[in-house]
Amino acid sequence: MKKDRRLSRRQFLGNAAAAAAPMIVPASVFGRPGRPAPGDRITMGLIGCGGQGRSDMGGFIGLPDVQVVAVCDVDSGHMEAAQKSVNDHYAKKNDKDYKGCAAIKDFRELAGRKDIDAVIIGTPDHWHFLTAYEAVKNKKDVYGEKPITHTYPEAKFLVQAVKEHKVIWQTGSQQRSEFSFRRGAEVVRNGLLGKVKEVEVGLPQGRSGHKKGAEKVEDPPANVDYDMWCGPAPKLPFMKSRFHFDWRWNLAFGGGQLLDWICHHNDIAHWGLDEDLGGPLEVEAVDWAWPEDKTVFDAPYQYKVVQKYAKDIKVSICSDNFVHHGVKWIGENGWIMSNRGNRIDTSNPEWAKPEFDPWPVNLYVSPCHQKNFIESVKSRKPAICPIEVSHHSITPGHLGYLAEKLKRKIKWDPKEEKVIGDDEAMKVLNTLEYRAPWKFPPA
Repeated sequence: MKKDRRLSRRQFLGNAAAAAAPMIVPASVFGRPGRPAPGDRITMGLIGCGGQGRSDMGGFIGLPDVQVVAVCDVDSGHMEAAQKSVNDHYAKKNDKDYKGCAAIKDFRELAGRKDIDAVIIGTPDHWHFLTAYEAVKNKKDVYGEKPITHTYPEAKFLVQAVKEHKVIWQTGSQQRSEFSFRRGAEVVRNGLLGKVKEVEVGLPQGRSGHKKGAEKVEDPPANVDYDMWCGPAPKLPFMKSRFHFDWRWNLAFGGGQLLDWICHHNDIAHWGLDEDLGGPLEVEAVDWAWPEDKTVFDAPYQYKVVQKYAKDIKVSICSDNFVHHGVKWIGENGWIMSNRGNRIDTSNPEWAKPEFDPWPVNLYVSPCHQKNFIESVKSRKPAICPIEVSHHSITPGHLGYLAEKLKRKIKWDPKEEKVIGDDEAMKVLNTLEYRAPWKFPPA
């Protein structure tokens, strides 16, 4: 029997009243179910309103086809500052008072809102998985800060969730949208270096210790829900010195400089080697140094992750006291190094000129990382830095930590994503415990 689609008088009046009320309509309303139509405004929410989250939001809020409608944080000071920033922006843009940005304490509420198309994840690393997964299972497209997750098993789970829910993902590894890094990768991919022999990936050094008095334990600020801030991580005594920003030097919350930066420069190293979905065959941890006093910070401050890739290529991911900061590919016919600030150093100056065409391989061009994400949300075509690429970029970091912990070389199958011939190593890599009531894998 066909369903009667005629409206009752009560339904008609209710719909008319709703139509008269001002509201922000998600772009998905105008496209096919669950998908925004090209050309329509994309509504966004921000989870994690600290420095990086606010910075990411700033890259979106100026785009004409984006509207930020909600922000979320367990630090009410950060959240209210972000809310004010959004409201002030739209008030100035429209030359009238604006109070349309909601402030929401619980990320699950924001992720479940029907008027949001896409979510920015700007939390500390230990919250990346749970907040991103909540957004993904609610069919939100995600701009997720790097590293995509704090641990290897979280990353594997999230990659699969993104595929299953068919959402667009862009990792905040913005170097793929910068000329110097694309040019370096194109020179390598076009064979201008000849056979590649070695790649040097230089990342920043970490914190070798803490300042006197930094170990002071105190009550959390009244405007912070510290239990929620710790979330699935151990609830360590509150220290201001390892709270905002500096949480990354403690392994309960971050992965030190190695995992903070590997998703930038190693991502580019993989791009040049055509290893976006590949990885190392062997991984060894060499010359790692740790803080003597781990009361505050316990992440390594110097490190080498020495790897063997296919075609007998040596890839070394090191703190920049061992190699120069940036990405350097070394081949039989020359070398090229890409770095921030649109800097390219090379054995052949012609390769660095914008007018030079490496030909025939031309890589994905994205002049603006945030805009590329929005374009992908509309077109449903992959963004320049999708989640599976980021997962493979950071896996060598997780394997480096594994090799250092077990004090032995790790043999790895990048296609099957398995440790070869070492059951203990595979078990350690995939072991993860959350603090109650949080659970992994999530229900």
